[in-house]
Amino acid sequence: MNPSLDGRPVTALIADDEAPMRDLLRARLAGVWPDLTIVAEAANGVEAVELGERHRPDIAFLDIRMPGLSGIEAAQRLYARSHIVFATAYDQYALDAFEQGALDYLLKPVSAERLATTCARLKARLSAPAPVSTATATSAPGTPPLDIGRQLAQLTTLLEGRGKPQKPAYLRWIQAQVGANLRMVSTKEILFFQSDEKYTRVQTAGTEYLIRKTLKELLDELDPDEFWRIHRSTLVRVDAIAEVRRDLRGRQMLRVRGHAEELEVSRNHGYLFQQM
Repeated sequence: MNPSLDGRPVTALIADDEAPMRDLLRARLAGVWPDLTIVAEAANGVEAVELGERHRPDIAFLDIRMPGLSGIEAAQRLYARSHIVFATAYDQYALDAFEQGALDYLLKPVSAERLATTCARLKARLSAPAPVSTATATSAPGTPPLDIGRQLAQLTTLLEGRGKPQKPAYLRWIQAQVGANLRMVSTKEILFFQSDEKYTRVQTAGTEYLIRKTLKELLDELDPDEFWRIHRSTLVRVDAIAEVRRDLRGRQMLRVRGHAEELEVSRNHGYLFQQM
């Protein structure tokens, strides 16, 4: 079923502050809903609202965490005309907050299977007549239910306090551009990160990637129990460490499993290996 509204194709807005995630979602949508027309893409919440008001899309795919305005704040301005789908990396938030009828969510990185389920729900809603309780003289099939406003208010309360998970949701995937493709690399595969001028090197046992995230950004997003900073330019996964030795100059040199290269431990971070 490929619904259309008033004889026109269904339209959508994609908003995410990370370009690779926008690219991934656009590509996934082309596969599961080829008739859907992407009318605009936004890199932050403010742009999402501006483009949403200009293009009036039937659907808005909104990342929860965006600069300017969050996805929830943007949704509060767009829900009266657009069906809202949130994208989030925080699965506990999703389980607690988004399983509420009119709201839907996608866990990042977005899988084709989950997206197909979401699109099927959206098609059903777009094809349904306006609810009697909210119907007005201008209501039409596919009109978003206005009670979503109450759900957004509840979601805001949940995320601001009572529903926050006990442990921070740390980064589980790194997005690396490989030619025209987006590669999702699990943090469990990564041996170390190393800054390389404008880029950060991501090293796995068999492959090297370059990403634009800085080490400072990664430090804020990675689990400190999983990754240690051993040098101003190097983060290493703790359970990948094979050994640390001192070279002839007295420097601590670290070796990780599955990779021949040695990494220097700076004096400022030598305390991590105090027994040497």
